[in-house]
Amino acid sequence: MPIIKSAKKAARQTAKRTKHNKQIKKDIKTAIKAFNATPTGKTLAKVQSELDKAVKKGLIKKNTAARRKAALAKIAKAAKVVEKEAKKVEKAATKAASGNTKKTTTAKKSPAKTAAKSTTAKKPAAKKTSLGSKAASK
Repeated sequence: MPIIKSAKKAARQTAKRTKHNKQIKKDIKTAIKAFNATPTGKTLAKVQSELDKAVKKGLIKKNTAARRKAALAKIAKAAKVVEKEAKKVEKAATKAASGNTKKTTTAKKSPAKTAAKSTTAKKPAAKKTSLGSKAASK
């Protein structure tokens, strides 16, 4: 057991950080298990999000997370998850485009307003002081 006050505090902080880090690692593992059970775009996004959070907090290194995400993307591609998700997004976009058949009109600016803006008075230029010429004359 630590005796010094600062050592006691350091021990408390270490215990708290360890608990927090274990929870983050547990979240990553459960997200990966969920993805392996049902590889969908949503579960892939969840795993990638958890990995990014761990990198942000300094729990794992950036390249480690990148390697793990690449491996998961490879699994998703083999399961054709990415293609399915892309088709769903494409289908939703075409559905929204075809469903919105109303013509939209753009508001045109009147020539008077544009002319008024261009004729606005500008600030007068700042007066230049001739310090250089005064110094040269002395």
